[in-house]
Amino acid sequence: MRMLAVLFMLALLPGSPTAMADEPDYGANLEHFEYPYPVHDFVFESQRQALRMAYMDVRPEGNPVATAVLLHGKNFCGAYWHQTIDRLVGLGYRVVVPDQVGFCKSMKPDYYQYSFAQLAANTHALLDELGVEEVVVLGHSMGGMLATRYALQYPEHTRQLIMLNPIGLEDWRAEGVPHVSIDRIYQAELARDFAGIREYQKRYYYDGEWNEEHERWARMLAGMYGSEDRERVAWNQALTADMVLSQPVLYQFDQLRVPTVLLIGLRDRTAIGRDLVDEETAGRLGDYRSLGRATHARLREGTLVEFDDIGHMPHIEAPERYLDALEEVLR
Repeated sequence: MRMLAVLFMLALLPGSPTAMADEPDYGANLEHFEYPYPVHDFVFESQRQALRMAYMDVRPEGNPVATAVLLHGKNFCGAYWHQTIDRLVGLGYRVVVPDQVGFCKSMKPDYYQYSFAQLAANTHALLDELGVEEVVVLGHSMGGMLATRYALQYPEHTRQLIMLNPIGLEDWRAEGVPHVSIDRIYQAELARDFAGIREYQKRYYYDGEWNEEHERWARMLAGMYGSEDRERVAWNQALTADMVLSQPVLYQFDQLRVPTVLLIGLRDRTAIGRDLVDEETAGRLGDYRSLGRATHARLREGTLVEFDDIGHMPHIEAPERYLDALEEVLR
């Protein structure tokens, strides 16, 4: 039962005893999963090793009005931004979409000290390599935490910060969620399979609804765990899970010096560790209506946009409403 609780804490369901042959296998680096635009590699040195960071770089016709960098969530990859990319390019933006080191099509090292500061530095190094000096930073879920760190670390290079249903608007450990070791998280990650991923996402991301678009992203994630190198995938996911739990950014929202936008689906109740605390504590975690408004109140220059009947995935669940709101705040 304790392992089941750990799995829930990671926002996952335990894997069912599905035969490996039934699992999607896209390769540990999603070698066999097609992205909406060509994928390039950025090779750089970090922590005494050569690393490879995959990214898309999509440009409009003519000179871009600005550049946007899109940062994915922990259970997702750059490919799920396809509709956002298309809208932004149509508005004249150049759009850079990295897969962070440890995720998706990027390298998954044997050892790496993951931190949001390090991932922000990696992202900045990529943008510097591409000759991009100033960006609009848009991050979803865990990407919202990373986008915040980027804006704090590089305010002179950040034109605007946009967070789409970010996690990290509350400090789960300060709320009583107990520590779980990386080794135990790793064992939980090894238990992931498509059936568990699908059931979790259906329940918590889409309020019981499911369609082909939802299926695509669940299979994308499961396809890394279905590979022969699933241990490497699970180990990097365990390290990044610990990063999310141990490096809150909410205490610095009032230090942001850039225009900041919160796009919040109010049906979202995402809270890492809800199943490891008592019922009373669990009931107050992940209240995005309150969290979004409390965060907005702490911003020096902030805008809050709320979606009444949308959950954690506005850009997948209601793309047109989300895209229209995004276009409005970019103005």
